[in-house]
Amino acid sequence: MPEKIKEIKPPTGLSRLLWRAPIWLYRLHMGWLLDGRFLLLNHVGRKSGLPRQAVIEITKYDPETNTYFVASGFGKKADWYRNLLKTPEVTIQVGNKKMQVTAVPLTPDQSANMMVDYAHRHPKAAKNLSGIIGYKVNGTDKDYAAIGRDHIPFIALKPRS
Repeated sequence: MPEKIKEIKPPTGLSRLLWRAPIWLYRLHMGWLLDGRFLLLNHVGRKSGLPRQAVIEITKYDPETNTYFVASGFGKKADWYRNLLKTPEVTIQVGNKKMQVTAVPLTPDQSANMMVDYAHRHPKAAKNLSGIIGYKVNGTDKDYAAIGRDHIPFIALKPRS
């Protein structure tokens, strides 16, 4: 099982500004610089009803269904994640391509499988992500599955007709 090393909360203050800096690349029509690895999520605040934005890493893309998968690195407490649970109809932008999607939360077991798959494809990033959320992993599928099942929920962003 992954070892808990510290309690992590979503960034605030100056560090929040740094985490949100990629939004400006999209606003300046330079989202293509993020090389298809990140997407701009346009969503609605669950309390305010106001438009919100977040840039999120694409953990996987399924070209057959045109579905993007993302993970909430700060867990179920992340504002964008909670906003999608309340209002799942959102728009995303990948590079210069915009599309309307529906956010579908994956089950804990599906999230576990997605985290293991992500760790196989991006071992260094998976280890770093685990550290960011406060866990030390030993690199085994079992550890990554536990992180995905218990701490990092995944969401499928499926195109709407």
